[in-house]
Amino acid sequence: MPPAVPLRVGILRQRADFLRAARARRQAMPGFILQARRRRDEEPAETPVRVGFTCSKKVGNAVARNRAKRRLREAARLVLPQSGRAGWDYVLIGRKDATASRPFPQLLSDLETALSKVHGA
Repeated sequence: MPPAVPLRVGILRQRADFLRAARARRQAMPGFILQARRRRDEEPAETPVRVGFTCSKKVGNAVARNRAKRRLREAARLVLPQSGRAGWDYVLIGRKDATASRPFPQLLSDLETALSKVHGA
């Protein structure tokens, strides 16, 4: 059930946060891979929802990686405030060719579907 008020979304910056997300739930979609983990109560966070982005060199050169990350950032900006859950960290991983070339409405739909699957809805 989505929250009535959009959540604030913060950015994951610490490597340790990315590693913790990598050991948690994951959902592969055509345009990206979503990793999600519920933070423990004792873990401080400045925002209810945090998100990180990564693209390896498999995605392509720097231009291709940056384009893929820009598209993932925009998708997260549009979807996570309504569909993300408070107390969760999400990592979006770009996929070779798919992230940059997938139509943007489908990328948004993929993110909403991945979130519902990760949360068991």
